Amino acid sequence: MAGIYLHIPYCKQACLYCNFHFSTSIKSRNDFVSALLKESLLQKEYLQGERIETIYFGGGTPSLLANEELVAIIENLYSIFDIDEDSEITLEANPDDISAVQLRNWRKAGINRLSIGVQSFFEEDLRWMNRAHSADQAASCIQSALSGGFSNISIDLIYGSPGLTDERWEQNLSKAVAMAIPHLSCYALTLEPKTAMYHLVSEKKMLPPDPDKQAAQFSYMMEALETEGYEHYEISNFALSGKRSRHNSAYWQGKNYLGLGPSAHSFDGKSRQWNVAANGPYIRSLINNQVPFEIELLNQEQKINEYIMISLRTSEGLDLTWVSEQFGEPVRQTIVEMAASFIGAKRLEKKNEKLLLTKEGKLFADGIAASLFFRDRV
Repeated sequence: MAGIYLHIPYCKQACLYCNFHFSTSIKSRNDFVSALLKESLLQKEYLQGERIETIYFGGGTPSLLANEELVAIIENLYSIFDIDEDSEITLEANPDDISAVQLRNWRKAGINRLSIGVQSFFEEDLRWMNRAHSADQAASCIQSALSGGFSNISIDLIYGSPGLTDERWEQNLSKAVAMAIPHLSCYALTLEPKTAMYHLVSEKKMLPPDPDKQAAQFSYMMEALETEGYEHYEISNFALSGKRSRHNSAYWQGKNYLGLGPSAHSFDGKSRQWNVAANGPYIRSLINNQVPFEIELLNQEQKINEYIMISLRTSEGLDLTWVSEQFGEPVRQTIVEMAASFIGAKRLEKKNEKLLLTKEGKLFADGIAASLFFRDRV
């Protein structure tokens, strides 16, 4: 089973912190949709006939697509690929794009899961982020989606921003729990180059995120959501029983996926490739029946390091038996030796041939993974 990701590169306005590829001009949208349909056909053989179990519309803001555009894209995928009848089809949506009419259209088109970019239920946070929706819309859109037949809903929340108090963060989580939202993706605000926030911080016009504050809000989130029955199944993701994101879980399990659209990435088990992150060159290449991508063949060391990184982020952890089977016993033994200091510091634990981050270890997940990486050892 494999997945398909589609990058829809348009937004109403630029969020302060965003470093994804997008454009606030929609002049090229018709040409973009045509190019996306063509790329789907040109990439038909990439997944070598694997059945598709998940489709994910990301961006950008996919909820800006007109209904006929969304229908055309989905029908095109069904005509080209072998899509499972029980497939998960997710649409990222902004609260201000959600209406009763749109919800009916999305369901009719085949969308069965929504990922809503709420970010916060407080007006001051949304204005600071330069989000297009209001606090009232953040709450009302969820009720609309639930009453509109979408039981499989995820929302994004952001913590660790300079102005977000602990009290408001606790209230954001409490509100999400009270609404029984089945899936939460909670991200620490990060300072990324080329973003508006990066320039403001560089010019001393804004404070950077405070790591200690982020750690405290992350720790509170882990305890609060676990108490309410949410499974912390990946560093940034929490789900009620049976409501994990199947698409994102496939990434963390190392399954194959095809990325369509500008800046989209693909993985076939042997290599990674990524499309050009520019709408104009993307569209012009597809007009000439060329997919504009770069490719990297993965060596053994890269494969091991990628597995270390993604597996440690999940509740299943790093499977030492699988490592031995795939990469050899010497690799397994080296990982165990490198992990010993983190086990001693109670940031990792070893259970039944699995290496798992402890709650404290989750605060240092990326650093721990990087310390276990192989460098010129394979």
